[in-house]
Amino acid sequence: MKKWLTGIIALVLVLSTFSAVSAKNDKDKKDKKFRLGVEVLLQDRIDLIKGKRVGLITNPTGVDKSVTSIVDLLHTNPNVQLTALYGPEHGVRGDAQAGQYVEKYIDEKTGVPVYSLYGATKKPTPEMLKNVDVLIFDIQDVGARFYTYIYTMALAMEAAKENNIPIIILDRPNPISGTKVEGPVLENKYSSFVGEYPIPVRHGMTVGELAQLFNKEFKIGANLTVVKMEGWKRSMYYDETPLEFVLPSPNMPTLDSALVYPGAALIEGTNISEGRGTTKPFELIGAPFINSTNLAAKLNSYKLPGVTFRAASFTPTFSKQANKLSHGIQIHITNRNVYKPFETGLYIVKTIHDMYPNDFEFTAPGSDGISFFDKLVGNGSIRADIEAGKSVEEMKKAWQAGLDKFTHVREKYLLYK
Repeated sequence: MKKWLTGIIALVLVLSTFSAVSAKNDKDKKDKKFRLGVEVLLQDRIDLIKGKRVGLITNPTGVDKSVTSIVDLLHTNPNVQLTALYGPEHGVRGDAQAGQYVEKYIDEKTGVPVYSLYGATKKPTPEMLKNVDVLIFDIQDVGARFYTYIYTMALAMEAAKENNIPIIILDRPNPISGTKVEGPVLENKYSSFVGEYPIPVRHGMTVGELAQLFNKEFKIGANLTVVKMEGWKRSMYYDETPLEFVLPSPNMPTLDSALVYPGAALIEGTNISEGRGTTKPFELIGAPFINSTNLAAKLNSYKLPGVTFRAASFTPTFSKQANKLSHGIQIHITNRNVYKPFETGLYIVKTIHDMYPNDFEFTAPGSDGISFFDKLVGNGSIRADIEAGKSVEEMKKAWQAGLDKFTHVREKYLLYK
């Protein structure tokens, strides 16, 4: 080989090595600048909890960048006395399926009592708080109105107010970014544990920002402190942070699950499987009576932004259509920056309704006379509009004014401009 060619190859190798090292150094600097609320608390704001009896509301997502649980971080910290743990839906250790009630027990690792905030008691009682000087909330949200952890937080704020206990919210990213809002604002008549307050389906806020909004706009009035993150920008999706993705709940296994959830979860208010019992919950949607090829073709014909639909068949191992071969679609996000999950979910529901009118069903009204679908969308008009044959564009026009009003109010509570 000629000397000049050898020299060029050597130079290329040196430059590529330098580039890789430089990129790694840039990433390391970026990672060091990024700090979660829990890290800021323990490194800079320990005065908020030093020498106090701490009650902690958390689940497996309550970890630092090294995925060490906040339970362990507080339990081993000599400045803190961890006296109580509180678990939302799915429990502190994440070992309960959706809707499963978890009894009070003693955490094996720490010996600290654990109280359930799901099922019969969603709000901490005075008895649960008797050995607590300050409450901490540290749970990863997924950015949708009907994900229940934000109402566990709101109820904890109410309990803190009623029992004269300060509450600290340790902030975490909105995994589907904090720039977009979408969908109808909930009407008070349809308030439930899957939608307590009049906010849109995709709210575009962090839990800390929501806590401030709930506290002031909805008159909770708690002694509230939000410990902000450092290094998070509103445009960031979860995979643009240095954080590992820890399952927020058993059926939210990946960031893709969270991205489709604000719309695909509408399927929960119907007799169609939303993919629970598969490895792709909320990405797979179907039922035994659907023709997958026809449904995928119809949905693709709309040319919805940032998404394509693949004909798919699957057999859920539990939940709706358990052990039945179901046919439908898999949602594939092609451009998440223009993708509209709620609008997409609405198109899916309406299309299946229109294509299979004799088989498709909305969930029947519960004891309160309200369908679960209506609770998810936050009103009764969208289901009625689907049944009346109205277009999605007509439905969007009906909720736009409420969404615009919320967007204006929301601005006052954004911590990361």
